[in-house]
Amino acid sequence: MGDFNLALVIVAIVVCILVFLFNVYLLVNYQHPDDANQAYFPKFVVVFGLSIAAISILMLPADVANRQACRQALYNGACNLTLPMKDLWLAVYIIDAVLVFFVIPFAMFYYEGDQDKSVGKRIKSALLWVVTTAIVCALLLGILYGLVGKVDFTVRHLSSGTTNFPGTWDSFSSSQPCISGSGVHGCSAYTANASSEKTWTMRTTFPEYVVALATIVGSVLFSIFGGVGIASLPLGLIASFIRRPKAVITRSQYIKEATELGKKARELKKAADALHQEERSGSKGRKWRKNVKAVEKELLQLEEDVKLLEEMYPQGEKAETSWALTVLGYLAKLVLGILGLIVSVAWVAHIVIYLLIDPPLSPFLNEVFIKLDDIWGLLGTVAFAFFCFYLLLAVIAGAMMLGLRLVFITIHPMKWGATLMNSFLFNVGLILLCSISVIQFCATAFGYYAQATAAQEIFGHTLQSLRGIKYLYKYNVFQIAFIILAGLTFVYYLAFGWRRKKPSGRFQLSS
Repeated sequence: MGDFNLALVIVAIVVCILVFLFNVYLLVNYQHPDDANQAYFPKFVVVFGLSIAAISILMLPADVANRQACRQALYNGACNLTLPMKDLWLAVYIIDAVLVFFVIPFAMFYYEGDQDKSVGKRIKSALLWVVTTAIVCALLLGILYGLVGKVDFTVRHLSSGTTNFPGTWDSFSSSQPCISGSGVHGCSAYTANASSEKTWTMRTTFPEYVVALATIVGSVLFSIFGGVGIASLPLGLIASFIRRPKAVITRSQYIKEATELGKKARELKKAADALHQEERSGSKGRKWRKNVKAVEKELLQLEEDVKLLEEMYPQGEKAETSWALTVLGYLAKLVLGILGLIVSVAWVAHIVIYLLIDPPLSPFLNEVFIKLDDIWGLLGTVAFAFFCFYLLLAVIAGAMMLGLRLVFITIHPMKWGATLMNSFLFNVGLILLCSISVIQFCATAFGYYAQATAAQEIFGHTLQSLRGIKYLYKYNVFQIAFIILAGLTFVYYLAFGWRRKKPSGRFQLSS
């Protein structure tokens, strides 16, 4: 058992290093050329935040593997060689909350500050916003913790009388399982009456309370973005294949379309310059923000049109190879979309079968993971981690889809070689905030597979018994919202998702 734990520690260290290196690779390849060799603090925050998010998702499978190390022990407390998972969970999620509510906002305020100001003034302005936020959050957390920072556990009061050790067990039966005696409330939870139920109240620790409130905020975003994304992620890939360019256009068509795109680009530049002048003059009102949002949408649509035009008319010496790669790329989207649709349907079915129906009809995916573990020790754990990561991808897809359609949601697209640090920071903050809820959601949805883990103790017992919050989980509010939004998104794609997007400008690309 000691060797197993040593291997677990080695794997954990290696995975952390690989996650860090992978996030550095993402930053280097996604960053905008304007951010090269500068904005080092926001870059550090991005890499560190992505690493924390990825590690937090991987910690749940590690928690399950950690539990397996103690499967020979009579009880978990008898195993002293496992990783201190509860302490690690709390540490990771406290860091998560600090990054989301303080460090990332500071980095964004600093990065988006007026470039004409000195570094000191930009730091001072960013600190002013963050310190104000910190004071408000600290007061709010302190008041809430003092008033309702308690957990109410529903327990049964069981007791039994005493007697000499019997020579035979004839006096006990299914109808009489207890030793009779005065003051006996019943020794069997199955046969005890309703009056034996008691409420056991205790104050939770402050770190657990912070994690719980962060989970609530993340659960609201997760149920909205995740519900939309679980459907839009695979259906968007399939719709992209259906709307793909069917053939290469002629040179005359290309010149016509390129001319229209050039006109639109000049109009957008003129509008952006006007908005920049308004910003410098200090007139940043509601109308200004609405116009900025409109210009952002127009710019994204223009970039999509330019990309589509380049696909429809490949140029250069390797034009035929470029067209072949384009065709293969859309075929890959179709395959990934179909696979993603299978995973999405499995997720929705599992939520309905295991979470919404009481008692559950079947453990479903829990049994799948257990059987995969029987085939190979880590196969079920890998599948478990994949399903959790898929939910995070769904959150990002849902945020992108709603951001393109709703005025009050800011657009922060991630593009290869063209992603500014403010978009990086926004998406990292969203991933971090929702990663807490993804872990809680997975710990609940896969409770049968992840039983007796530290994550289930935090998210499955303390969180769902927290005063004032427990009813959101008791009545499955977030799960129901998730399923409803997934269904509405599916209907939307059936009705409108297969059509080519029409630019809001004057032009439209040829089919």
